[in-house]
Amino acid sequence: MPFPSPTTEDPAQRFEESKDPARNALDEVVATANQAGWGTQEIAVALLEAAKSLKDANSADPDAADPPIGDAVKEQIGHGEQFD
Repeated sequence: MPFPSPTTEDPAQRFEESKDPARNALDEVVATANQAGWGTQEIAVALLEAAKSLKDANSADPDAADPPIGDAVKEQIGHGEQFD
């Protein structure tokens, strides 16, 4: 699945821009997992754990291409998200 390129360098705007395509990508992964026999809840938990692992690995060895994340974005991550 192609992921659109960011249209800005502003960290808060980049974070907002990434939400819809990220959700669309996850919806596709969940649909494919459902077709293979996995439940939505179990695959959602597996995806959360995988994302945490990727985030931890990137924190330990940051990708040089990663733009800095602003404080406003850091405060949003992990707070108030709703999952189906």
